[in-house]
Amino acid sequence: MEEKITNKGVSRRNFLAGAALAGVAAAGAGLAGCAPAGNSAKGAASKGAAAAETDAPAWLGVEPEVAESDIKKTEETDFLIIGAGTAGMCAAGTAADLGMKFILAEKNDKVTETREYLGIVNSKAAVAQGGEVDGMKLLNELTRYASGKCNQDVIKMWIDESAELFDWIDPLMQAAGKQAVVDMPPAHATGGTDYMLPVLQHIYLTPYSDPMRNDVLLSHVQEKSADSVRWGYDLVKLVHEEGKVSGAIFNTSEGYVQVNAKNTLLATGGYPANPTMMKALQPAAVGCCTASSFNPADTGIGLKAGLWAGGVKDPDPAPMIFDRGAVEVGVDCGYIGKGDEAAFPGTIYQENIGSQPFMKVNRNGVRFANESTPYDTLCFQAAQQPGGVWCSIFDANAPEDIIRFSTIGCSAFANQMMAAGMPLEEFVATSRDAGYLKKADTIEELADKLGFEGESKKAFLEQVERYNQQFDAQADDDYGKEAYRLSAIRTAPFYGLWFGGTLLTTIDGLRINSECQVLDGKGAAIEGFYAAGDVSGSFFSGNYPEYIVGVASGRSSTQGRHVARKLGGDL
Repeated sequence: MEEKITNKGVSRRNFLAGAALAGVAAAGAGLAGCAPAGNSAKGAASKGAAAAETDAPAWLGVEPEVAESDIKKTEETDFLIIGAGTAGMCAAGTAADLGMKFILAEKNDKVTETREYLGIVNSKAAVAQGGEVDGMKLLNELTRYASGKCNQDVIKMWIDESAELFDWIDPLMQAAGKQAVVDMPPAHATGGTDYMLPVLQHIYLTPYSDPMRNDVLLSHVQEKSADSVRWGYDLVKLVHEEGKVSGAIFNTSEGYVQVNAKNTLLATGGYPANPTMMKALQPAAVGCCTASSFNPADTGIGLKAGLWAGGVKDPDPAPMIFDRGAVEVGVDCGYIGKGDEAAFPGTIYQENIGSQPFMKVNRNGVRFANESTPYDTLCFQAAQQPGGVWCSIFDANAPEDIIRFSTIGCSAFANQMMAAGMPLEEFVATSRDAGYLKKADTIEELADKLGFEGESKKAFLEQVERYNQQFDAQADDDYGKEAYRLSAIRTAPFYGLWFGGTLLTTIDGLRINSECQVLDGKGAAIEGFYAAGDVSGSFFSGNYPEYIVGVASGRSSTQGRHVARKLGGDL
């Protein structure tokens, strides 16, 4: 660990192809009952582990046994951080600042994916621009999104401390040449109902260009505590006994390494890269997705290790799904293949135009939902349609339409590109070149290219005409989409593109309290055990609140920093 390390991110979520984007400016009910009793990491299997073999769900499996004689090296530290992602890097950077004795253990040889946007509540910059947020309203809005299946104190910690996080990290980013801008979403009706659109998202320009936030934090950590980083440390299990976690065992190139720690933070991400867990715990997400945009390292081992150590999981799923999984004609949602080799049929690339509220039809050629809703709403609606997919239809006037649509979050990149004068053909080049995007001089020709035949073709042509009439009348009397998000389909060339959902991550995890301590089945904190980011729970349920823009990365970052500050005596 003495060598100089200059690592870049494992993967980056690109919503548009190439550098053009950069130029402009993410079923487990009863899991509390299947958390096995704790056992020593070095010892033989305990009765708890034996019980797990019988009682645990198949996706959880039995905690591995590692004999003491198989441990090739043992390390000692005060604070063990497992995972060098959004939460882990903020924890490590903070620990370095506070002079803590810590180890940052990452199974890859690089920092993991950096989300270039942060959900921050009432930063000085946001308030100065008139973006002050009512924290109590935000708290209750997030609680409503979660149908009450959350811990309000966990949410409130992010609300109360995210501005301080930004005050800490922003000087580091500025010193690295990155400047943050506050995204001020327009206050307009959307989705046929009222949503709270708080000013939260802070974007570092240019997004997804070097240096990114995790790279900056890594340099910061190496400067202050160069011997604290461990690459290639693949988590096997936590070291635990009843009611206490005291480190972890990792599989490394040297063999098994045990790190004993006074306190351990899991920051290992969710489980989107584990098809077995996804099928068991997220059937609705699997049933509406055609593509993935997740970190391939997010296999769910952290969640499983936490459960083996006595933690409990959120009872309900919470996936992060975007509506951008472009596919060829005739492709259905869901996995192809079996077991851990299963994969979605679409590309990892996200076609950003999928989030624009153009007319969308099912395989029968007809609309089926309000297209102006949050990302995952459309996906879940489509899951009830043939094949779970939908087709988005637009014409040559798409650039003007997109600007008028004025979407928020990362879908606003499309608005920005069009406002900057990017030609439509350039914007959709990736899906066009891949053969997904269909283009035609007439609607009839487009229908044929999109696979509509017989009655479905007739219905499609009638639907286009009806949609044009609704645009003329500036009234959607089918699903109540706002007038400013209607568009005509009359000007050649015409375009169509089939979609399913894109799975980014899972955001249901180990139940925690406001200190990020992992809780056992009785709601008591497990000594020495913390979780932050997507491996943690108690914040979301059922969905990702897309209109609370940046909340996922904001809470992950704030949680990681909170744990380090708490243990380092800064709170």
